[in-house]
Amino acid sequence: MIEIEEDDDNNGLQVTIPDDLDGMRLDKALAVLCPDHSRTRLKALIEDGQVTAGVKKLRDASTPVKAGLVLQVVVPQAVEATPQPENIPLDIVYEDSDLLVINKQAGLVVHPGAGNPTGTLVNALLYHCGDTLSGIGGVMRPGIVHRLDMETTGLMVVAKNDIAHRGLSDQLADRTLHRLYMAIVWRIPAHKGVVDMPIGRHPSFRQKMAVNVRGGREARTHYNVERSFGEAASLVTCKLESGRTHQIRVHMTAIRHPLVGDPLYGLQHNAQESLLRKGGLSPEEAEIVLNFPRQALHARHIGFIHPVTGEEMGFDAAPPADIEELLSVMETIT
Repeated sequence: MIEIEEDDDNNGLQVTIPDDLDGMRLDKALAVLCPDHSRTRLKALIEDGQVTAGVKKLRDASTPVKAGLVLQVVVPQAVEATPQPENIPLDIVYEDSDLLVINKQAGLVVHPGAGNPTGTLVNALLYHCGDTLSGIGGVMRPGIVHRLDMETTGLMVVAKNDIAHRGLSDQLADRTLHRLYMAIVWRIPAHKGVVDMPIGRHPSFRQKMAVNVRGGREARTHYNVERSFGEAASLVTCKLESGRTHQIRVHMTAIRHPLVGDPLYGLQHNAQESLLRKGGLSPEEAEIVLNFPRQALHARHIGFIHPVTGEEMGFDAAPPADIEELLSVMETIT
């Protein structure tokens, strides 16, 4: 049995080498036992003296480990750099002194993180809003109330001060801030339904999320089929009761209707080709669908109560040109 315990005192982990890793290199064994960290990162920690067995520091990544060995792995907290303002164009749907609603473009990461230190929505907001941007979300997420995946387009509300941030965050928590998404999915689900499955980190593929995994959090998605394209695909509207990472993508995949274009959870390529061929698409039309470069997901509506004025507010955004083109091709399916 693999034993892993969090050690809050030193920002690290205590791991016990299981029988099936007996004799394995230290860095490889830790990569198996600590999947949230890359082998390169773990090797650097070893060489820096952050991995110990009792009082002994293990500095050689190639050291073979024995079953039952207890290791302490100290992971120093990362020091976050303060995001800098960047002049990145924003499609602003509404703005006042307390908040703004934006229509996010595809390819824009919401906040800085590993691999995306710059060029994010936060950098753009810092440039646009200056010193007024709320800091409640933390230094890396100022003003951010909720997020969209990098390649998902559509509406987001951003707080410009602390009062607005608290009010909007409370509405997100009690579900009075509501969002509607449009998605193009493979095949045709039941006309309407609710997917009620907890979502958590995939146990084997850390870049993915999964349903019904240990430590998963409650997640519920309502969906309704708006239009079907032969037997190949459907346009659905999704409403969230929660806001888990990749929620719509994971839930629709869980009921066997993954999103068109989804690089993580999508349908196998040969199955896509088969559905499109049966639908009567020409090779040129099929290529447009098969090569769609992102998940076909757009946040088309957002509604909330203004946290300062108390006014009910609602905004809609038409799908971007790439999804419009995809829909026009889908319309020709028989």
